[in-house]
Amino acid sequence: MATIADVARLAGVSTATVSRVINNNADVDPVLAARVRKAIADLNYRPSRLARSLRTRRSTVWAVIISDIRNPFFTDMVRGIEDLAYANNYSLMLCNAEEDLAKEHDYLSLAVDEHMAGVILAPASPTETDLDPLHSNAIPVVTVDRRLQDPTIDRVLIDNHGGAAAAVEHLWANGFRRIGCISGPPAVTTGADRLAGYRDGLIAHHVHPDDELVRFGDFHTESAKRAMAELLQLPTPPDAVFVANNLMTIGALEAIAEAGLAVPDDIGIVGFDDMSWAALLQPPLTTIGQPTYEVGAETARLLLSRLSGYAGKGREVVLPTQLYQRASSVRTTTPPTPTPPPSQQQQPATVPARAGVRN
Repeated sequence: MATIADVARLAGVSTATVSRVINNNADVDPVLAARVRKAIADLNYRPSRLARSLRTRRSTVWAVIISDIRNPFFTDMVRGIEDLAYANNYSLMLCNAEEDLAKEHDYLSLAVDEHMAGVILAPASPTETDLDPLHSNAIPVVTVDRRLQDPTIDRVLIDNHGGAAAAVEHLWANGFRRIGCISGPPAVTTGADRLAGYRDGLIAHHVHPDDELVRFGDFHTESAKRAMAELLQLPTPPDAVFVANNLMTIGALEAIAEAGLAVPDDIGIVGFDDMSWAALLQPPLTTIGQPTYEVGAETARLLLSRLSGYAGKGREVVLPTQLYQRASSVRTTTPPTPTPPPSQQQQPATVPARAGVRN
């Protein structure tokens, strides 16, 4: 089995230089770093994680604390995190907090007790999530999918507002005028941002948002099924609905089917999250897609930079969404002529491009 001394001899450098390359130290000359990495590959050298932990008093494990392990969004996201972590000799411990602040706190305490190298967190609350145990033990943390009020924390987000506004714009352009919304919890930033995007999408057409057409779910199927049933029982039900995540879209579709209505001729629908099954539904489902793998990969990059010594102010990365038009939002028959709103001026159906890193 190759040792660090073998790598150093083959690369023509000191063992200290090899160690710095293994630990992603940015101070190593790029030419020397390339020689070291080639030597590591040629010798099939694997660094001792135990030895590294003893030196740094940190494990080589990241805690990844998410809100719902059943949601396919997090499956792809965690894959993006894991690929970069593994390439840099880190492993993951996956934790399911279930939107529970007490459970989230227990997992954050576990990260401290186990001297974990870093934490990636989808926070349960923008105001009540407590990161003090991590800060006091110098454990870096990056939040994903949701914001905290603390601007010093690195975070990776989706353009939730722009994606929701694009969904409304698309429905409007296809002749729907009474557009409802099944929102996530407004106390969660993803829920609040998508609801705001829905409302601004209507305002762009000089339509005052009607609270009667908004129902709130918990990002799970059953809550949206109940919410959709309530909307369909209104004296004047919506002719289309925007649903704020993938699992809730399933619940909304179940309620529509049980009511004996046809999509899209009786009611159009657009869901947030493009899942593999969306194109297989009958009719295929129009969605707002998120770059879920890249969300995870970008989160891992920010955490790696903290572990490599970056100590600057908090960074925010916002990745764009994409509209995938399918049959669920395009009528096949001519709808009845609706009562026109004050203005039917249309706006371009584009998703605002806000991707990038902001300090």
